[in-house]
Amino acid sequence: MKIIDIVEKTVSLKSDIRNAYVDFSQMTCSVVAIKTDFIKDGKQVIGYGFNSNGRYGQGALMRDRFIPRIEAANQKDWIGADGFLDPLKINQAMRVNEKPGGHGERSVAIGTIDMALWDALAKAHGVPLWHLLAERYNNGKSDKRVFVYAAGGYYYPGKGLEALKQEMRGYLNLGYDIVKMKIGGEDIDADKARIEAVLEVVGDGQRLAVDANGRFDLKTAIAYAEMIKPYDLFWYEEAGDPLDYQIQSVLSEIYPGAMATGENLFSVQDARNLIRYAGMRSDRDWLQFDPPLSYGLVEYLDTLKMLEDHGWSARRCIPHGGHQFALNIAAGLGLGGNESYPGVFQPFGGFADNTEVKSGQITLPDVPGVGFELKSNLWNEILKEL
Repeated sequence: MKIIDIVEKTVSLKSDIRNAYVDFSQMTCSVVAIKTDFIKDGKQVIGYGFNSNGRYGQGALMRDRFIPRIEAANQKDWIGADGFLDPLKINQAMRVNEKPGGHGERSVAIGTIDMALWDALAKAHGVPLWHLLAERYNNGKSDKRVFVYAAGGYYYPGKGLEALKQEMRGYLNLGYDIVKMKIGGEDIDADKARIEAVLEVVGDGQRLAVDANGRFDLKTAIAYAEMIKPYDLFWYEEAGDPLDYQIQSVLSEIYPGAMATGENLFSVQDARNLIRYAGMRSDRDWLQFDPPLSYGLVEYLDTLKMLEDHGWSARRCIPHGGHQFALNIAAGLGLGGNESYPGVFQPFGGFADNTEVKSGQITLPDVPGVGFELKSNLWNEILKEL
């Protein structure tokens, strides 16, 4: 099995929504197709990948550094014990001559290619990625149903409280039990009114999570913690800068409810520091490391091992991203669930067309690979043209 071509395309994710830190008017996304010489069931095996929302497309890095390293290497060195391409070996080949630290954008470029490699490998085996991961890394155990929550509640021009309530009501009607909304993009009084409006719809604080996208300094983070404490929310997400572990640590001492963070930490080293120094509580807090933003599934496997060594269960992990790749990982490795974007970041957000949400859970399709081909808007608008 050999790679015969790697195609990268940068596409627009432009929209008028914003969170507390960025708007998405200039947002882009990298899409990758890895074409192989392997034929399975009469079809050429092609793996697809893309980076999660919130980070811009990384086509330049791929074309300048990482794709040439793959093309220049001896592919015989990449064959695993199963006779197919080994994503772990290829991932390491892409990191040659990269200094430690400074993980930011290169981790996104490598992680996007990594997604396509795993899609190709599972297709070559003729099994769903979740099945492959369960067999290799989870003693053959996979989750038949996976918890998902609906992420939305962005700030949008002209969007008042009634429109926000209508959006959240729509998610409940789709079958989601828990929804998430943005905070920190307005002043605290306006956000308080927005939270209370959504609570009128969902009825229980444990059905609502809030996300500040790293906007707050310590003083503001504490003020918001005190404001939301009486609501007993599902979680309080990313209050401060993702690398400001002191903010997280202080909040853990004064805020009794669950907190969530990690989507903007892109290496096992940064994840380890979060566990060591941020006061994260393994009995209630949630970890949101995003595989395609952080060097891919290869790094995520190392991160899960690190968490186990520090007494954390994989069930406390709910990846950021809201796409099919993270969903396969959640099912195959026994994570706590997965994010979902039923209303934004299309065509990349969301799952296969026939996926039905029941009581906040979904069942994955039994098709080879990640299952991108079953998401018609993603397949027809983007992937099949690569």
